[in-house]
Order: sequence, then C-alpha cells, then structure tokens
Amino acid sequence: MTDLRTVRAVEERAVSASGDDPSSLVVAYLSELLRLQSEGDFLVRAVEARPVGSPPTAVVASVRGETFDPSRHPVKTEVKAITFHRLEFDTARGRARVIVDI
Repeated sequence: MTDLRTVRAVEERAVSASGDDPSSLVVAYLSELLRLQSEGDFLVRAVEARPVGSPPTAVVASVRGETFDPSRHPVKTEVKAITFHRLEFDTARGRARVIVDI
C-alpha cells in the first residue's frame, strides 16, 4: 500500500481481534489492521502481538506507525479486504498464507 521504509513508528495504537478458530482469527486481526489504514489513514510500521488461548482464538497487539502523509508515503496497490480464499494457517510452525483482495 506504501513503501514501508517511509513509515515512522511514532504513534502507538492498541488492536485486538478474536475468531472462532486460528484461521478466522488471522482474517479478523489483519482486517483490523486494514481498518486502521482505511478508516483512520494510519500506516503500521511495527507490531507486537500476543495470542490468547491454545489454539489462539484472540490476539491483543500494540502497533506503531503514523498517519498517512501523501508527501512522504507513495501510494501503491490498495488492499480492499482480507479473504479466506486459500488461507493456510500452521500454528505449529507459526506461519500463515493469506491472500488479500486488491
């Protein structure tokens, strides 16, 4: 959506999400991050997230970033939504594959 190297971690925001299972949690959490950008023009630079539950069905996070500034943040491809399409989530390895809707 922009060049991450141009985003400074100068503001902190709290983000939380929950889901019925780890896959829905991934989609919910990434959707919350996307909402920060789309509704508040907030670009995330750094994330500290803590999963809740085993397997995780909630996450609480602190994100750092700044408000979008068109003079410093080049506009790239807009992400419109996070999808379940071909979502892969591997809790054992701590990895996920997510396809976004652009």
